[in-house]
Amino acid sequence: MESLFVYVVDDEPGIAMLCERVLTRAGYRVATETNPRNAVEYFEDHPIDLLLVDIRMPEVDGFEVIQHVQRWQPDAAILIMTGHGTVDTAVRALRQGVDGLILKPFKQGAELVDAVKLAFADNQKKRDAARTQALRPLFAVTEAMLSEIRRAPLLDLVVKAITTQVNCSQAACYQKPKDVETYTRLAGRGIFETNTLLDLISHTGESDSPVLINAAGPGDPSLKTLLADLDLGSAILVPVHHPSLCTVFYAARGVEEPAFRESDLEMFQILARQAATALENSRLYAEQLEYVRQLEASQNALIQAEKMAAVGRLSASIAHELNNPLQAVQNCLHLAGREDLSAEKRAEYFDLARTELERLMITARRMLDFYRPNTSTQTKLNLVDMLEYVLSLMSKQLSEAKVNIIADIREDLPLITAVGSQVQQVFINLILNAADAMAPKGGDLRITARTWEDKVELLFQDSGRGISTDQQPNIFEPFFSTKDGGTGLGLTVSYNIITAHGGSLELLADRAPGACFRILLPTGGKQ
Repeated sequence: MESLFVYVVDDEPGIAMLCERVLTRAGYRVATETNPRNAVEYFEDHPIDLLLVDIRMPEVDGFEVIQHVQRWQPDAAILIMTGHGTVDTAVRALRQGVDGLILKPFKQGAELVDAVKLAFADNQKKRDAARTQALRPLFAVTEAMLSEIRRAPLLDLVVKAITTQVNCSQAACYQKPKDVETYTRLAGRGIFETNTLLDLISHTGESDSPVLINAAGPGDPSLKTLLADLDLGSAILVPVHHPSLCTVFYAARGVEEPAFRESDLEMFQILARQAATALENSRLYAEQLEYVRQLEASQNALIQAEKMAAVGRLSASIAHELNNPLQAVQNCLHLAGREDLSAEKRAEYFDLARTELERLMITARRMLDFYRPNTSTQTKLNLVDMLEYVLSLMSKQLSEAKVNIIADIREDLPLITAVGSQVQQVFINLILNAADAMAPKGGDLRITARTWEDKVELLFQDSGRGISTDQQPNIFEPFFSTKDGGTGLGLTVSYNIITAHGGSLELLADRAPGACFRILLPTGGKQ
């Protein structure tokens, strides 16, 4: 580690040489100056760690030298030495922020070394105390930023935090993706954006190190030139890199404002890292929210697509139910119109036509109930009634498919809270899948419904060919189908509907013969 640098200013060459010899022997780097005017110019371009200065010097006294070093290098420690120590001198030194005082002549070299060590220690304590004082309000600001997920209010909060915590008139946040050349200002206050400022932002973003520039004091001459072009007194820039983004936080003070100190840089670094984390959280939240919205839209589209597919599959069967009574009505009306028909026989034909029309109305009503757009309102449902309704709706198709329904449904099933049309859709999907699995010979479909712990359990078990072991892990994936011409959406939609209601849908692989699907639904509905 590089040793600390002590700059000695004393108009007596002998004292200056003595200080240099003693402090060099103690391990410090030392430079001396006997002309205080030269010392004032030295501070502008050369950083020092401690100023050891005599109070009484011709033309420029020690207190004036101290004023200059505090302007150019505010973090440097200060130790004054004098052969005329008075209470007034000590009080003035304390008021000016001096870190120590030693009387000349030195009794021995160790006294000077001890005084320098003590000055460094006191200076560090002051800086630590100032840092702690500055960090306290930063905790509340950080908490506020991390709890804000909306991007626009968060950016306003970040800029306000910079101007308040770093006490500056200008603040901004710039960002660019890794594969883009130009930075874009996300937010700012008091900013007059020029090419020079953008060059400074780009220069900082290329490195991982923060930049502190003061027009008054030591530093990179090229950066100080950029600062002068911006008509600023000091600036801090902190880059924060993420895998896909580069962010640069910027704070600046005018020429008339006090220069930034190292403690300001430390404060700004902490604030910038927390602000970058908050911005990244906000970005990820926005992406996740958009993903959820897309997922919901896709889910709704899948439900509607599968419902329309199921309607198509039911249409052929229901067309028979519509066509048969229509033909019967037509025949009855034709026969009733014969002139040679007795009044009693004509009334009989009219009664038959009326019966067939009522059958048509019931069939049409069931179709309308099924096709009506879903409502998302959850209501109390009786699963016994719903299963009976679905089986009645599909009776014609199941009969033609030679499917024998074996119902083992308890009449005392508790009510569930759910969206009726969606649960009905699941039942129809499972029944149609079972019928397809047993085609063309048909078979038995056993439907069991009972209570299980605090849930309702429903089992749909067919006597078909079953689902092979290698296909079982994929059956709930979208567009995966075990039959020719299948959409591959029925089980996916059914699984998502049951899950959205706080339940579960699974294939019981150990149940034979055929396939057995198990539904569990909470009796209280999803909380």
